[in-house]
Amino acid sequence: MAVSTDAVDRAIDEITGVPTDAGRIEVFAHGGASVVAERRGDAASACTVVLVHGIGMGRKVFADLVRHLENEALVVALDLPGYGDAPEPTRTPTIERMADLVAAYLRHLGRGPVVLLGHSMGTQVVAETAARHPDTVDRLVLVAPTVDRHRRRALRQLWRLARDLWGESPKVLLLGAREYMRAGPNLRRKMRAMLTHRPEATYARVSAPTLVVRGESDVVVPPEWFDEVVAAIPDSRGFVVEGHRHETLIRTAEPTARELGRWLSEQ
Repeated sequence: MAVSTDAVDRAIDEITGVPTDAGRIEVFAHGGASVVAERRGDAASACTVVLVHGIGMGRKVFADLVRHLENEALVVALDLPGYGDAPEPTRTPTIERMADLVAAYLRHLGRGPVVLLGHSMGTQVVAETAARHPDTVDRLVLVAPTVDRHRRRALRQLWRLARDLWGESPKVLLLGAREYMRAGPNLRRKMRAMLTHRPEATYARVSAPTLVVRGESDVVVPPEWFDEVVAAIPDSRGFVVEGHRHETLIRTAEPTARELGRWLSEQ
């Protein structure tokens, strides 16, 4: 008997701990591309945290982080154009265009400046958002920031990601495989847009207080690049998650969520 795609998707959600009950979902379009946003948590809170995923991923990889934050904040997880449930745009947007789209959504959200968190490629999008649209970002969080300017070639990036994933938890591998399949046949163009962007040229223009996070064993984000990112952003501080790799937020978000709460309370 044939098994529907929805049934497989739901089974993966159940196995990996992703909530099967959707939060408040909306599709927001701007400039020829769309994001899908899922809201959860305390809408009465003064704090809004918006989450932006990395290449090949989608909003569902943030399920564990949302679980840790939703009692203290309104948490909004995004699917960028062509990822997760967001429709594939006619043309693959640059990092700069995705940043403009995120900023337009934040203004639409109407919550004022937010805590904007990006993971992996998402750090490029959120850093660019903070630099280009500083009125939308109160504080910035960069988890596993890419792309290391010393190792920008596509094959080198893929090799490092493969090494990082070797021996990862089944949860990370299952969620990652599902989201990469969703990202579709244009993943090569999306990779090119990621590698073309120069985050090191953006960091000095970020005025928001910034927390930079790295997994201790992250092969994609080596220590020297992490230190360079922290040093390049005027008001920043670094945090290393012991025993974690590049997909630290997917494996378990508790250490990062705990440090994020501590950091926010100090601001």
